[in-house]
Amino acid sequence: MPRWLLVISALLLGWGGEAVAQAWPSKPIRAIIAFAAGSATDVIPRVVFEPLSAQLGQPIVVENRGGAGTTIAGAMVAKAEPDGYTLLATSSAHTLVPTVYPNAPYDTAADFAAAVSLGTSPNVLVVSPSKGFKTAQDLVATAKARPGSFNFASAGVGTATHLSAERFRMAAGFDAVHIPFRGGAEALTEVLSGRAEFYFCPLGTALQQVRDGKLLALAVSGPKRAALLPDVPSVLELFPNSDYPFWIGVFMPAKTPRDIIEKFHREAVKTMQSANVKERLETLGMEPMPLTPAEFDAHVRAEIGTTGALARAAGLKPTQ
Repeated sequence: MPRWLLVISALLLGWGGEAVAQAWPSKPIRAIIAFAAGSATDVIPRVVFEPLSAQLGQPIVVENRGGAGTTIAGAMVAKAEPDGYTLLATSSAHTLVPTVYPNAPYDTAADFAAAVSLGTSPNVLVVSPSKGFKTAQDLVATAKARPGSFNFASAGVGTATHLSAERFRMAAGFDAVHIPFRGGAEALTEVLSGRAEFYFCPLGTALQQVRDGKLLALAVSGPKRAALLPDVPSVLELFPNSDYPFWIGVFMPAKTPRDIIEKFHREAVKTMQSANVKERLETLGMEPMPLTPAEFDAHVRAEIGTTGALARAAGLKPTQ
């Protein structure tokens, strides 16, 4: 093909992509949330999607499809038309799928395109006041004195609430039985009742219960103290290598036109920077995680390796 024809073809393709992005969205957008209603990974996207819908001029219709370590929602989005009308809202649990669900019907690294990070937040080590623990060291000492009888709740196998606990447990050197639930609301109920010894609960979910005295916060899983709980130590103040990152983000099918992904990213960032949304996210314990779509993709690929190593060290077995 003559060089001039190649140049014209490239220009036409570029203009075509811009035209597609300008026309998008022209109908409602479907957002599949990989966790149950009421969990942090449900609440945070809804905070952003409502005003973002108004900004885009089309509704974002949310569906909760929790379970199977986020793979139910992941499979739905991976197989969807790559036209910008199907979103996956999920958490850092997304990066554990290749290790724990090796037979999942998609490739976590190859079948999704990161669109926007909604932020990062620590999980909070919470217990029922009835347990009598005053500090995280009290909890660890009791667990070591009662081998085989200690347990902890999570929002599901491989979720950030699970891996935060495993990271802390291994760093502190004690054993505990993992009790997974389908969502954060159920896990929270178990620790409130005292049936579960502890739970690494998302900060925004735990905050009101802590303030009301229904739960006691012993540590946060981030590398530093949380602004909303300044008197609660970071796990790193207690034990080296005990923190675990938790983030929430939005993805699209991998072959979605880049112009659509970039437009969604720009509009979502603009929404999160608006005063009302920014304040709401802050009250829920979220901190910005400013990454371009390309940077977020690279972050996910790197974390697949580090999270997989943590899962294997914790003894998580692949699920068929």
